[in-house]
Amino acid sequence: MYLHTNGYYVQNDMLGPDGDFITSPEISQIFGELLGIWCLSEWIGAGKPSRFQLVEFGPGRGSLANDILRVFSQLRGALGGAAVSVHLVEVSPKLSQVQAQCLTGDQSQVSASEDEPVYRQGTSTTGLPISWYRNLDDVPRGFSIYLAHEFFDALPIHKFQGTEKGWREVMVDIDPDEPGKLRLVIVPAPTLASTQLIQADEKRRHVEVCPEGGVIVQRLANRIAEDGGAALIADYGHDGTKTDTFRGFKGHKLHDVLASPGSADLTADVDYSYLRRMAGATVACMGPVSQKDFLKNMGIDTRLQVLLRNCADPSTRAQLIQGYDMLTNPLKMGERFQFFTMLNHSRLTRPEQSKGGKKMAPVPKKGPAPLPVAGFSELGLS
Repeated sequence: MYLHTNGYYVQNDMLGPDGDFITSPEISQIFGELLGIWCLSEWIGAGKPSRFQLVEFGPGRGSLANDILRVFSQLRGALGGAAVSVHLVEVSPKLSQVQAQCLTGDQSQVSASEDEPVYRQGTSTTGLPISWYRNLDDVPRGFSIYLAHEFFDALPIHKFQGTEKGWREVMVDIDPDEPGKLRLVIVPAPTLASTQLIQADEKRRHVEVCPEGGVIVQRLANRIAEDGGAALIADYGHDGTKTDTFRGFKGHKLHDVLASPGSADLTADVDYSYLRRMAGATVACMGPVSQKDFLKNMGIDTRLQVLLRNCADPSTRAQLIQGYDMLTNPLKMGERFQFFTMLNHSRLTRPEQSKGGKKMAPVPKKGPAPLPVAGFSELGLS
């Protein structure tokens, strides 16, 4: 699987207050803690496999993984004797250093050869092995919980415009009137992408498609189907309703996507209807559900009250309340941010009954019902 090894994300540390954007884990520790609970819940729902791999795509500064590992450490008793390991898919050497410092302190080593699938290894401050990879194919097979938080929105897209002559691709061109300037143009003739990537029943007149995201979802779906586990995708997104969402950010402000290429964070909202279609029937899909609903289903209100009750410092209390508002307020991240999950089909069926050592088909009205999928408990399956 190809991931970009040159460009904005690889060359820059653009996260946090001095970068181009601040992600949810940077806003509030509660976010990461609740995702840690979600991971544990899905591991329990899968029958507590003896091996448990946590795999995160594009881990940013490592804040989310750090919060999750803190939960794992605090709930070590719930994990029993499971062999837990952490696997980070990160193409940026610079960000891998930031992640390693956050998660291991100075307890990590870079591989001697650049050709090694595992290019960095270490031990978390809570004692778990952590490995870094450039792509998913190098991550070991086995039961895994995959996390992709603000990952898919950074992948490249194709843009298409409906015209009287059919679908045409929108491309970047040099402005003939200003040679130093770029412009968007509608290609007059069909391209391979415009003939292959648009659905026959598409009703929108402008569509953005991320084929690289589709490939990653298909590979995740195959792994989940064959090895067990689940994937949680959280991002700015929609369910096949939006059109032109391609935009740039620089210094926390909107930035012309065509100005100063390579200097700004470029993003496009994730089309979850496309990801669901790419996953197909290989896995069970749930969502998207708004971040507000997901976090409230996960118990963010209760968690906030516990933290406030145990916190006397006015400044910290104000930060917690402000973080909660940023995460759940519909006018901020509460509605625009969406959660989507892919699960092994067995996760949603009643446990198999056994008789004389032989497995039998699930019994409709006997045996315990599967655990509800945390965060999505009020949603039906798509």
